[in-house]
Amino acid sequence: MAENTQATRILIAGAGIAGLATAVALARVSDLPNIDVQLYEQASELLEIGASIALSPNGMRTLEKLGVDNALTDETGFRSASGIPQIFRHWKTNQVISVDTHINVPDPRHHTTRFHRGHIHSALLEHVPKESIHLGKKLIRAEATDAGVSLFFEDGTSAHGDILIGADGIKSKVRQSFIPEYKLRFGGRVFMRATFNAALVEGKIPDLPADSMHWWGPNDNFFASKLGKNQYTTVGAYSDPRSSEEIENSVAWDQKGDVTFLRERYKGWNPVVRALTEATPYTNLYPNFTGDRLRTWVFGSRVTLIGDAAHAHGGAFAAGGSLALDDAFALGLAFRHVGGISSPEKIESALKLYESVRQTHTDRLLRVVHGLLDTSKKAPAAKSAEEEDARLIERLRSRPATEWLSEYDVEREFAHVVKESEGGEKQESYAGTSPVSGLQVPASKL
Repeated sequence: MAENTQATRILIAGAGIAGLATAVALARVSDLPNIDVQLYEQASELLEIGASIALSPNGMRTLEKLGVDNALTDETGFRSASGIPQIFRHWKTNQVISVDTHINVPDPRHHTTRFHRGHIHSALLEHVPKESIHLGKKLIRAEATDAGVSLFFEDGTSAHGDILIGADGIKSKVRQSFIPEYKLRFGGRVFMRATFNAALVEGKIPDLPADSMHWWGPNDNFFASKLGKNQYTTVGAYSDPRSSEEIENSVAWDQKGDVTFLRERYKGWNPVVRALTEATPYTNLYPNFTGDRLRTWVFGSRVTLIGDAAHAHGGAFAAGGSLALDDAFALGLAFRHVGGISSPEKIESALKLYESVRQTHTDRLLRVVHGLLDTSKKAPAAKSAEEEDARLIERLRSRPATEWLSEYDVEREFAHVVKESEGGEKQESYAGTSPVSGLQVPASKL
């Protein structure tokens, strides 16, 4: 452990949205004195690349609490003028079947907002010192001892510090270093995504919806929406029967796709979708992978995970970005609450408190995702087109409610967990002693 006169070095593996948000939270929320935060990113350049991303009210509120106000502008992100976060339509008839709504989001700036991923990344990047980000650092493995943590990179270099935060995504090398048996599994869908200038579709497609739109078919889905900075996105999600191994060997993340395949796949859909596929200039492929819940996010006394590295939910409900922001904020709050990192015990206390606040929430999401993917619950094949259509409409109208996810308040949940740990109103049985001040926490929080 570093001497008190030395800066405590915190290593963050990954400089994507999760990693940058963590750096901001450590600088602005944690109240940790004399810390040295360093980020290690495998990309050789930080460019405005990637597809679209949605942030729901919880993510937008957290951005504001982190002081990333430049991401809340109407220029950077797109919010539906109607105030409806998403509308669901029938693939063939174009009929509106269902809508998402905001329940308790009084500030319009916190309404669900859609961005080009590169733009939200750039907005966060403005709040992180450039000299703290090390590029071209492809991680091979991570290690931790009682004395410190280390990262080892493909280029033969290494980094050493006092605390390690794995923010390196769904295929996290940090997670794999501490749980080598952990495996992802293919969720059965591949996403064909594109972002492009909105001028390619606006004013050129009759009846183009102004709101974000999600069309559901019997097997495939199609999504379209305007984004900030006059961008537009189309996303075709198609079912793929291949195994996890076959997908791993044939479809890489962000691999260039075939736009002809996109158009052919949706040629029987309603005219708006067909026109959108014709206007889409390219597609990149993103296979959908999920993973089981982790028993713990804390390894030893110095290592934790954040974002997709901690909860590999496969992007369900477009929740990934908001979850990562809430993780980062909760981690900053945990360090502030523990009041310092002068010993391995204090570091572990902060990391365990962070885990207690966030894991119950993300575990609930994983249960929903795994339930939806459970093939044992699939209904037998429909006997007619009419029956298949009736089932589709019923699925659309009985979608899981997600206000608990999209309007989650991480600060309120943090206060609730701390109150319970400090002997507040006990509504659950207690199962053990938390490292946080040696106080008890509910079984569900361990």
